[in-house]
Amino acid sequence: MQFRNFKMVSYVVYGRGSFNQLDEILAPQRKGDAPMIFFVDHFFEGKALSNRIPLRGKDKIIFVDVTYEPKTTQVDALAQQLKAEFGTVSGIIGIGGGSTMDLAKAVSLMMTNPGSSADYQGWDLVKFPGVYKAGIPTLSGTGAEVSRTTVLTGPTRKLGMNSDFTPFDQIVLDPELTKDAPANQRFYTGMDCYIHCIESLEGNFINEFSKSYGEKALQLCQDIFLGNKTWTDEHDDKLMMASYAGGMSIAYSQVGVAHAVSYGLSYLLGTKHGIGNCIVMNHIEEYYPKGVAEFKQMVAENNIHIPEGICKDLSDEQFDAMINVSLGMKPLWENALGKNWEQIMTRQKLRALYDKL
Repeated sequence: MQFRNFKMVSYVVYGRGSFNQLDEILAPQRKGDAPMIFFVDHFFEGKALSNRIPLRGKDKIIFVDVTYEPKTTQVDALAQQLKAEFGTVSGIIGIGGGSTMDLAKAVSLMMTNPGSSADYQGWDLVKFPGVYKAGIPTLSGTGAEVSRTTVLTGPTRKLGMNSDFTPFDQIVLDPELTKDAPANQRFYTGMDCYIHCIESLEGNFINEFSKSYGEKALQLCQDIFLGNKTWTDEHDDKLMMASYAGGMSIAYSQVGVAHAVSYGLSYLLGTKHGIGNCIVMNHIEEYYPKGVAEFKQMVAENNIHIPEGICKDLSDEQFDAMINVSLGMKPLWENALGKNWEQIMTRQKLRALYDKL
């Protein structure tokens, strides 16, 4: 049997106020006068957080528009811009939600790997380590801070740069940074974590390593989102750790049906990852009966709206494009449905599922 020998994040700092240590954390990573580049979610432009970033020398803040999830064209343009302006950089720091962190990981890799990021969409195609990269989440749930992928929409597919060179060198987990997240956004991203856990724990690739992290993350999500609680700082603390543990759980297993189907939505319609997973989760009782029932309870208790009917005006060609992207996620389907998944999830069955969304 071949065991996976996977790369984890090298350094982790956790705690309220830990963002204040960023200057000292980055200092040993600086190479001469090559700058640190901070990719910051455009949500924070003009807000207090951007003034707390420890700029030195030629360091630069780039506010990145993550209205839509990262595209390979956006990654390539940013990498080319930095090479043209600076030649080389000391590191890329991603401050924001999953999309911002994925962008930071991808641009770090494209500073040292030739061609387009679209060339590296897949498993273990990246050949060289990127420049130093650090991730600082301001939303909790995606697990992007610990994952070995960076989810990108390319010219023909939505697929990550899955490699041992993708994980961050450093993450800073400061729950204070998630305090002002909009309630809907916090829920959708938190549900990404919850759905990770359901898919991982009920999948064929499950083992005790994944299970131990997945069960803890699931318990934290249940503590946070069930019981009609008023949101407190403790919920932010717990959700940040649920995101980390949920990301660790899928590092050694895999996600499943909700993620495989939502990849098609985001490829065609630009649906953001967290909300896309929620839209799909609403309709997949057949695969995760207990998880879907509990998810619906969380939606009701937190008074969250899940969009319906987003596929109702699509053409056959558009459905085919989504189906092609979704069926390309072979490891996800195999984890969810087994080795003979292609007999179970036919194009017709997947089309019927998309019709419901």
